[in-house]
Amino acid sequence: MSPQKSAFQVVAIPGSVRPGNFTGKALAVLADELRRNPGIDLETIDTAGIDFPLPGRPNGSPAVKRFQETVSSADGIILATPEYHGSFSSVMKLVIENMGFPSGLSGKPVVLLGVAAGRIGAIKALEHLRSVCSHVGAIVLPGPISIAGVQQVFDDQGNCLDQGVEKEIRSLAGKLVDYLRQAHCPEVPLEEMVRQGASVRWAPPPR
Repeated sequence: MSPQKSAFQVVAIPGSVRPGNFTGKALAVLADELRRNPGIDLETIDTAGIDFPLPGRPNGSPAVKRFQETVSSADGIILATPEYHGSFSSVMKLVIENMGFPSGLSGKPVVLLGVAAGRIGAIKALEHLRSVCSHVGAIVLPGPISIAGVQQVFDDQGNCLDQGVEKEIRSLAGKLVDYLRQAHCPEVPLEEMVRQGASVRWAPPPR
């Protein structure tokens, strides 16, 4: 059997640039859980530090190019957004618009995390974000996490005050890790397989 990939590259992208934002606090919990998994290399994009141009404007800046390369080389993507006016943030839309064409999300597993002040959470934002991600070819994993009443869920230091919510956020990391480990197809050169006398056979992913 071909060896499993030694490390998976995961990129987390927050859809808020406000200092101390709740999206970042929720994402930090998810990032902490991911880092507990061996074989996962996580990078969180500083969306506030990149001047993403509007569609139709030149987008050849070094920062945007590095962003596109980072997303394109990732094995999995996390998108986290606040809900604004019944949808995901304009920051997140601008991020997606600057992923190139075809999109850097195409063919990649994506998990979604949303936060909102209201009682129903970020349901509408996540519905819209799922639709956009699917449209550009992403593999959106089921079970996005929506956090309602987010101002009461996190304190000023970013600690999660609701154990149930924290458990749900951390479970999202498990979904992505499980997908990466079970669905990843190792890249093995054909010549290497022939030299080793290996036969080419299909086998179901491990369960």
